[in-house]
Amino acid sequence: MAPHRKPRPARTRTGIRTPALATAALTSMALFSQTANAAPSTDDKPSLEEVEKKVGDLYRQAESATEKYNAAEERTTKQKKRVSTLLDDVAQRTEKLNEARERLGSFAAAQYRTGAASPDTAAMLLADNPQDYFDQTQLMDRLTERQKDVVDDYITQQTETAQKRQEATESLASLTDSQATLKSSKAQVQTKLTEARELLTKLTAEEKARLAAIEKEKQEEADRRAAELARQQAAEAEKQQAAQQQAAQEQTAGSTSTVEAPAEDSTYATKAAKALAFARVQIGKPYVWGATGPDSYDCSGLTQAAWKAAGVDLPRTTYDQVNAGRTVALADARPGDLVFFYDDISHVGLYIGNGMMIHAPKPGAYVREESIFYDGESAIHSVVRPA
Repeated sequence: MAPHRKPRPARTRTGIRTPALATAALTSMALFSQTANAAPSTDDKPSLEEVEKKVGDLYRQAESATEKYNAAEERTTKQKKRVSTLLDDVAQRTEKLNEARERLGSFAAAQYRTGAASPDTAAMLLADNPQDYFDQTQLMDRLTERQKDVVDDYITQQTETAQKRQEATESLASLTDSQATLKSSKAQVQTKLTEARELLTKLTAEEKARLAAIEKEKQEEADRRAAELARQQAAEAEKQQAAQQQAAQEQTAGSTSTVEAPAEDSTYATKAAKALAFARVQIGKPYVWGATGPDSYDCSGLTQAAWKAAGVDLPRTTYDQVNAGRTVALADARPGDLVFFYDDISHVGLYIGNGMMIHAPKPGAYVREESIFYDGESAIHSVVRPA
């Protein structure tokens, strides 16, 4: 993912508020201007801002390729199982077909030796495809009921075996395509990460310090935005609670009975607590692309494992997880919700409340708590409450 991307223009999405946030970008330019008084470079070396943007883009591209890798790996696993099942089925049907073929041969040989069958009848019984003879009505009339049953059984076995062989062939071709995609996505991830590392190794100590300062300022801005969201959510929660209490008092006409939370809310809160408890235990473990635990995770691998600990099976990739629940407004986000990022939905984190989340950020980083505004509010794609 890309912790250093410049905020994109604000956009409107269902349930997401997107005011323009340019503080991080302005901070980056301000910090850069502090050292801009030095003599301008006369070579083609990119500026620190260009390096920062390039590295961020490369990390984002690597994570996008990781989700494609995850999807291809999932397809490959399923297709391998299907191909194995089909091949076993073909083997069993081929065995039955051979047995039926032997029965036909036995009938033909016995009748030919005794002279009970005409040469064309024997040819039919010995043919690889007796169906070719079915349009010869007189020939079919010469067969006994038992012979007809044996021929029918053989033709049935032959047809079903051919169908399964065709299915196996198509599944093998599909498996080959998925394996090629898997290989390509893996190569893309490795290429992008290598390019990012090479850019970072070329920075001087001073440039690395400036880059760290920029990152710190962006984190502080993200934390301020998270605190603002926390205040808004707390105020809204108090308002709703007051409204519920007033409604309950009016309805019960002075009754002292308490108002309980809806059953579905209580159920979700219980499951979300389990998911968050699992995620917190993973803090400090490394991000590894394609990893699903227990020693390392990528972003969707972490959210999948966390909700599995709560008894909820999420799909493997961000592309599928975004459709595995109900979309809610950012202001209505609750602990346990999934927060998705970027137009290509290539990153996801687990919301813990107060504008914060637990996520596996990027290669080279570790599972951690971080503001959901770490890359600006415009980076947030949507918030989904798992079903």
